[in-house]
Amino acid sequence: MKNITTERLTLRAWQETDVDFVYDLYSRWVVQRFIGAEPAVMGSRAEAEERVARFQSIDHPVHGIWAVARSSDGLVVGTLLLKPIPASGEEPLEPSDDVEIGWHFHPDHWGNGYAGEAAAAVLEHAFSSGLSQVVAVTNPANEASQTVCRRLGMAHQGPTDLYYNATCELFTIASPGSSN
Repeated sequence: MKNITTERLTLRAWQETDVDFVYDLYSRWVVQRFIGAEPAVMGSRAEAEERVARFQSIDHPVHGIWAVARSSDGLVVGTLLLKPIPASGEEPLEPSDDVEIGWHFHPDHWGNGYAGEAAAAVLEHAFSSGLSQVVAVTNPANEASQTVCRRLGMAHQGPTDLYYNATCELFTIASPGSSN
């Protein structure tokens, strides 16, 4: 997984030293309330260790789950993902043919434009790597993430139940020059 840099951010691979951040981020209800069909907070540091190991296991030239760190001081502020989105169906869910972008940021860093900045860089990476379209899904009540989608130029397609066995708001964006 390659590092991606922006004016203020470095998107990099997760490290063992990031476990405490992952636990802090995903143990907060204000972050988890919009994630998954049945949101739940992370219950232990061991879960954070497993999550970091899962993030690290992604070995793909385009897809990834990046730690988003401020370039100025290296402080990790969030997570940015680009990966096949699970199709609704029997558990365990299987990947669909679509690729999703998503983000989870620490509440201490909301309102700084980091999600949009990091996501724009990952979309550029996705399209320069040959993807023709990327999707995003949000919980219907997650207006902040829907605003980020719109700022990225993503088109709101309305509610869908195609992914995650949940009703989500679907946003799409096609590669510049794509026929999608």
